[in-house]
Amino acid sequence: MGHTDILISGGGIAGPALAYWLHRAGFAVTVVERAPAPRPGGQTVDLRGAGRTVIERMGLMPQARELSVQQHGFVLVDAADRITARVGADSFGGEGIISEIEILRGDLGQLLYEATRPHVEYLFDDTITSLDQDEDGVSVGFERGGRRRFGLVVGADGLHSVVRSLAFGPQAGSVRPIGIYNAWFTMQGGTDLGGWFRMFNAPGGLVASARPGRHPGEIKAGLGFRSPPLDYDRRDLDAQRALVADRFAGVGWLVPELLAAMRTAEDFAFDPMGQVHLDSWHRGRTVLLGDAGYCATPLTGLGTSLALVGAYVLAGELAGAGTDPQGALRRYDAVMRPYVRKAQELPPGGAGGFAPSSALAIRLRAASMRSMNRWPVRNLMAAQFAKAGDIALPHYPELN
Repeated sequence: MGHTDILISGGGIAGPALAYWLHRAGFAVTVVERAPAPRPGGQTVDLRGAGRTVIERMGLMPQARELSVQQHGFVLVDAADRITARVGADSFGGEGIISEIEILRGDLGQLLYEATRPHVEYLFDDTITSLDQDEDGVSVGFERGGRRRFGLVVGADGLHSVVRSLAFGPQAGSVRPIGIYNAWFTMQGGTDLGGWFRMFNAPGGLVASARPGRHPGEIKAGLGFRSPPLDYDRRDLDAQRALVADRFAGVGWLVPELLAAMRTAEDFAFDPMGQVHLDSWHRGRTVLLGDAGYCATPLTGLGTSLALVGAYVLAGELAGAGTDPQGALRRYDAVMRPYVRKAQELPPGGAGGFAPSSALAIRLRAASMRSMNRWPVRNLMAAQFAKAGDIALPHYPELN
């Protein structure tokens, strides 16, 4: 591909996965990450469908299974913690709401980082500030690391992608909010969840969740709510905590316990849910990968599959590009576009199904979930879960 130095912005899952395959193909790879080190913890993500196949082709599946979080399944509960609906982890052949292999985002990121660290240059605690492109490459300005030149820049830096903003324009033109904000954090100790992912809905579009972590006594918590766009400072975590606490004031179930843990959680994160829609994922010598290019939202359960599959396809097309990188980027788009389009289709009910507004809607949601293993709801949900494998993964000789 001419100039074989490639810069990847983002050290989460998509970036290191791409770095793994690019190194296999003989590229010199640099990953820049805003955080000072690989981000630990996080919520669980699914290894399902074609994403699982990519991990298998990497040879990392045994390690991924060792790191997987053991969960019996998913339950809806009422304010007294009584179960109103239950879906086991073995439902839909292990590809349901809880997949056969669930792994903490931080653990998967660390696994990919360790697999690439000997061969890839990582620049932590830094970020891209400017991109100047020409026909042969990109001159990149860094906040801390001066200026360097690369043959290609890949934005794998999430919903609020710096690369997308610099190369494609303001976020508002590509990110479509779905009307849900969510806080994620870890709680130590507290209620025994019995090995189940428990979720509680309250009127007003409020959602509280608690699921087992990998370590004893560890709970991965979530507090979400429906809302029109909010104006808040993404750097002010205390203000974000106050916003969430205000929304959930007076709510029952485990919410008071979760709010207390949220106030001191070191891994607290707060973000809107939104999808990224672009007519093209590449512009000149820059290209987008994963959530930066085609975020599907956590509601679909397919973000990790999109990241892993996109990384594999992008690396494969670049490896076989010869002197035609633009052709490789067009082929990447052509292979991924149908898969992304289906993955971005929200489950039945969309935001309202996840966060019902009224007590009646909450009861109807539970009734629907109790019917999940019966026709016709089973057919609808099976089609949603099957999207994870709805792509014929190419075999790229250069990646073997």
